[in-house]
Amino acid sequence: MPLDADVYRRAVRREADALVAAAARAGLDARVPSCPDWDVAALLGHIGRVHRWAAGCITTNSLVSPADIDPPPEGDALAGYAREGAAALGAALGRSPDAPAWTFVPPPTVAFWQRRQAHETAMHRVDAELAGGAATPIDGALAADGIDEWLTILPVRPGKARPTGSGETVHLHCTDRPGEWLLRRTPERLEVERTHAKGDVAVRGPASDLLLVLLHRAPTDTVEVLGDRPTLDAFLAETSF
Repeated sequence: MPLDADVYRRAVRREADALVAAAARAGLDARVPSCPDWDVAALLGHIGRVHRWAAGCITTNSLVSPADIDPPPEGDALAGYAREGAAALGAALGRSPDAPAWTFVPPPTVAFWQRRQAHETAMHRVDAELAGGAATPIDGALAADGIDEWLTILPVRPGKARPTGSGETVHLHCTDRPGEWLLRRTPERLEVERTHAKGDVAVRGPASDLLLVLLHRAPTDTVEVLGDRPTLDAFLAETSF
């Protein structure tokens, strides 16, 4: 079940502040190892644009064109650009979760963006920290929800190849809080069940570690892998963020 809307809104503020602070520590020219094509300046520009885009999709209830978003500045002004984008998003996310909003997958409500942007911002905060060294864990409850949200979006993402297979199964198991999922890669689609069941491979660990592995922010040796590791490797290879 998704978390409360206020939890998501607080997470966006907290993670956005932490992202900007981590970016300042790392420096604008630092490379982002989890996004190899980016430096920290590109990361700040990206999050500032994404927050403005999501806010626009909420406030206009329509798909916003990238051409209508203020482009990021250069240099030291990027931190302010990121903060202003987070503030605009925070204001838009203050609407009722049931209010209509354009979204790229169902449901077409503000609730989608509250959840999506909490996780988007947390993951890019991790990216900013990795640019300067090690990342701190994502809050456990938010991370477990992040796994569930990612697995909800993954089978239906527009513009991305659907992860399919011939019946291979992956079992994910949070060890620090409730949270288990069985993933089955059928020829037609990825099927997701929230259940305890035996898979071809089991992946166990704290929710934050599991989420970071799924989103390619941490290596698989940070979690416990039991069973057919190639099944996990193949799944991860088809499911980029």
